[in-house]
Amino acid sequence: MLELIKNINGAVNSFIWGVPAMICIIGVGLYLSIGTRFIQIRKFPYAIKTTIGRIFSKKDSSDGTMTPFQAVCTALAATVGTGNIAGVAGAIAIGGPGAVFWMWISAFLGMCTKFSEVTLAVHFRERNAHGDYVGGPMYYIKNGLSKNWHWLAVLFSVFGILTVFGTGNATQVNTITTAINTALLNYHLISPDSVKTVNLVLGIAIAIIVGLVLLGGVKRIGKVTEKLVPFMAVLYIGLSLGVVLFNIEKVPSVFASIIHGAFNPSAVTGGIVGSFFLSMKKGVSRGIFSNEAGLGTGSIAHACADTNEPVKQGLFGIFEVFADTIVICTLTALVILVSGVSVPYGTDAGAELTISGFTATYGNWVSVFTAVAMCCFAFSTIIGWGLYGARCIEFLFSVKVLRPFMIVYSLVAILGATMDLGLLWSIAETFNGLMAIPNLIALFLLSGTVVKLVKEYFHK
Repeated sequence: MLELIKNINGAVNSFIWGVPAMICIIGVGLYLSIGTRFIQIRKFPYAIKTTIGRIFSKKDSSDGTMTPFQAVCTALAATVGTGNIAGVAGAIAIGGPGAVFWMWISAFLGMCTKFSEVTLAVHFRERNAHGDYVGGPMYYIKNGLSKNWHWLAVLFSVFGILTVFGTGNATQVNTITTAINTALLNYHLISPDSVKTVNLVLGIAIAIIVGLVLLGGVKRIGKVTEKLVPFMAVLYIGLSLGVVLFNIEKVPSVFASIIHGAFNPSAVTGGIVGSFFLSMKKGVSRGIFSNEAGLGTGSIAHACADTNEPVKQGLFGIFEVFADTIVICTLTALVILVSGVSVPYGTDAGAELTISGFTATYGNWVSVFTAVAMCCFAFSTIIGWGLYGARCIEFLFSVKVLRPFMIVYSLVAILGATMDLGLLWSIAETFNGLMAIPNLIALFLLSGTVVKLVKEYFHK
């Protein structure tokens, strides 16, 4: 049965992330960039200044369910997760160092894509039966396009519900258990034979904690993420920069291998990864898994923001993709490549490869800190994606189904703690691609609205 699932998923994944998908993702990002006159470059200093300023003020002008700071933390909580740690490791192992280059390319265009998603989500949002702001791709499709396109909103929501269980939950829990097991094994606190039992216990504990946070509603989610995200980001960036500084002499050659490997992967991986398209595919797909530009999911959190300015909130999209992929994913890649650890090219790899990069530099004691950082990353992602799934299922049905959904979503953590890593990531990657399709179509059709809103905001 498991082999059948692998074969079916492999066939669907190859089609979803084939040449048409690469053209759509890069094409829509380029189209939006041209339409906004490359706002991610032209207004980058303004975007950073505005977003950082609002992060510290934590306030805006109107009433709502989250402050802009809480909204961006919730979006970052879902964005900055195991895609930055296990996802980057997997991309390098399967696509070679050149996959990092394609992550950068997808991030450059993705900054404008995510800016557009957030802007549209705030512009076309609604209030639900509880009085909370609700928005995202399903709402900007519903309120921005004619009824002939409303099936896209339904399609996005269905794929969104399926995606959150893998991308937002199971893969994240898998990374938590990997990080904790590595630390416990390094200190000989458990034996290899007891790993499965420990994973089951961890899965149950995570399920309970996730349920308690999500059942508390959107305000509790905002309060948890605004405290968790800054802590985890500073801890991880600090540890990563230390590895880079200790191995600073290797940095130029690593960057050279990334650039060279993007176009000639076999020269860098010894022929194990020989396909230019495989390197590109893994870089783009894992980049999107990490920064979510093109998926539309981050805009669901931003739609909850206490703001009257769609474009102003949209600037957070530029900031998020830059922080997530250009900063954190690049640091993860450098940790792996400058530390001198052996990369198992051509095979699935995850958080354990990134952890080995840290331990090779600092020693086994750092596995405790990396375990804490990775647990924070993964847990925050589970919380953020729980909100996304709730909004999707609410759109299809009503607020009455939210509580049952939250309970089921929490219990999936137990499954994620005990499943095979390679299959888990592959399935999550497939659902990501399916989710992106209706969103990218909607962004293309609503590009004129984005351009209009940008002109009005900066003219004003």
